[in-house]
Amino acid sequence: MARGGRKSLRDGPERRCIVSGSSGGTAGLIRFVVGPEAQIVPDLAGRLPGRGIWVRADRAALEKAAAKKLFARAARQAVTVPDALADLVERLLAKRVIELISLARKSGQAVAGYEKCRDLALRGEMAVLVQAHDGSSRGKTKLRPPDGADSYIGCLCAQELGLAFGRDHVIHAALRAGGLGQAVVEEAARLQGLRTEIGRYAAGEDKTDA
Repeated sequence: MARGGRKSLRDGPERRCIVSGSSGGTAGLIRFVVGPEAQIVPDLAGRLPGRGIWVRADRAALEKAAAKKLFARAARQAVTVPDALADLVERLLAKRVIELISLARKSGQAVAGYEKCRDLALRGEMAVLVQAHDGSSRGKTKLRPPDGADSYIGCLCAQELGLAFGRDHVIHAALRAGGLGQAVVEEAARLQGLRTEIGRYAAGEDKTDA
């Protein structure tokens, strides 16, 4: 069970990815269901009725599942797969992460801006550092994530992170422990698997200033 009473994506029965065949907890997997008109529907919240079909949160895995008709095999019926399925899932995941950070902001659990993030870190209250992947590499090195796993998120661009805080763009943000923090980390980890272009930002090709 995650903090705040939220059931973690790591809890519950094991699920099998229809592409890799590997089994494990639902963290890092995307659930799909067959809709009323036999269309494949992403179920990111895991709440839609119907038998779940699971695929690793990875662009290559989703593209292979669509191309090789693995959804139809798993569903044991003919199904319609949306065009550019990986792009669709990426957009939905990005929206989900932005909305969760926005909720964390409204509850006082998330802050934005270099000074506020630095102050949070100095007080030992920063649980997760969130930085825009298209921010200046030099500017981002001025802040360091806390020690430990799952303490850094870097899969959103400055404009997307800005949406979470009602601004044009944000480079630095941070989350306090508890509340929605675990949900943000888990959803961001899934989004990371869909964003294959982030590596070039990390190399410093995009130089949006902090």
